[in-house]
Amino acid sequence: MTAIWQQRRSGGPQPRPGDLRTAWQRDRARVLHSAAFRRLQSKTQIMNVGENDFYRTRLTHSLEAAQIGASLINQLQQVSAPELAAMLPDLNLMETLCLAHDIGHPPFGHGGETALNYKMLGAGGFEGNGQTFRIVGKLEAYHPQHGMDLTRRTLLGLLKYPVLMPPLSAPPATSQPISLSQFKPAKALFACDADLLDWVLDPLSNQDRELFQQVHQLPQSPWQRSLHKSLDASLMELADDIAYGVHDLEDAVVTGTLNESQWHGHLDQILVQLPNELAALMQQLGQQLFANEHHLRKNAIGAMVNIFVTAIRLEQVLEAAEQPLIAYNATLPEAERLLLNSLKSVVFEHVINDPAIQQLRYRSQNMLLDLFTALHTEPERLLPRNTRSRWLQAGSQGGPTAADRILCDYVAGMTDDYAERMYRNLFMV
Repeated sequence: MTAIWQQRRSGGPQPRPGDLRTAWQRDRARVLHSAAFRRLQSKTQIMNVGENDFYRTRLTHSLEAAQIGASLINQLQQVSAPELAAMLPDLNLMETLCLAHDIGHPPFGHGGETALNYKMLGAGGFEGNGQTFRIVGKLEAYHPQHGMDLTRRTLLGLLKYPVLMPPLSAPPATSQPISLSQFKPAKALFACDADLLDWVLDPLSNQDRELFQQVHQLPQSPWQRSLHKSLDASLMELADDIAYGVHDLEDAVVTGTLNESQWHGHLDQILVQLPNELAALMQQLGQQLFANEHHLRKNAIGAMVNIFVTAIRLEQVLEAAEQPLIAYNATLPEAERLLLNSLKSVVFEHVINDPAIQQLRYRSQNMLLDLFTALHTEPERLLPRNTRSRWLQAGSQGGPTAADRILCDYVAGMTDDYAERMYRNLFMV
């Protein structure tokens, strides 16, 4: 199992002379030194980049998720049965997944993601995790055809949604959406990257692949929900959730976006549903979270992370699967999952859904819509030379849909600052 999951799509290259690193260490280095990873320093996490130099960006969020991911592995190695512990990803592999998990996010967070999806409905849609898969597998400059040319297991671990986009219908050409809420992206990979997905899943039996790629059809946007992910992806997603629910909570408290009254208004109704010991601990940590002494707040944040890290367990979620990497997931017990979901809801309701934040997101969404329209209308005039060359090549070989995907790659790769500057250059006097 180890050999086939360490394969790279290129078949190589062989390590450089004297290079004693493992395959996972090499993957980690490729992500860490990539242009896509560096761009995260100027991409929105929760609050817009540039509003304050204290709170998290996509880059610092990814670093914190990587640290939490390593803690999850350390915990599971200590508490799991030997045969289960042997399946766990290497620490370098775990960090690679967490460092890379957000590199496909476009400028301006999920608002930008929805705007790009709307513009790409007629050409296969857009979704951040699908773009991550595309960047590491095809776009980054480590290999002429295979992007970062990461190992098969690393690519499997990055698949939060290991399915392809459902058929999408483009809106009427003349329509301008009143609200983009009905155009949230389907959680899936792009059809143009089906060859890469097939290669990643090639070691699975037909039965395992059918089980692994089950979806639940939804009556409206985002149209489907994939039901399963690999063991490594479940660990990565849990580390991401903890970083979002706890560390982004810290940003909200420090900047005054979330006050103590709002905290109690949301959490007190959750505490009565928790076991007494956990509820009492959260009451204590809530007091520390809003204390004037900074060290008490930091202790509360660390203690909340510890609640989830120490509760993690491995669970067989696909009993009929032959491949252990898809048969098992990392999960939280019911009480801890309820608490984590509640912390994420606090951040969403009192930070993301704050009118001031939503006004900035509305402005940013419309900027991205206008940028995409301008570049799509005048690509040979406005695109940088290297992107224009790829756009022309894609159009000649794959037609308008392939050309639109290259244009989308360019816009999605922009940082918030770069998109703002280009918008000013094109539309403002």
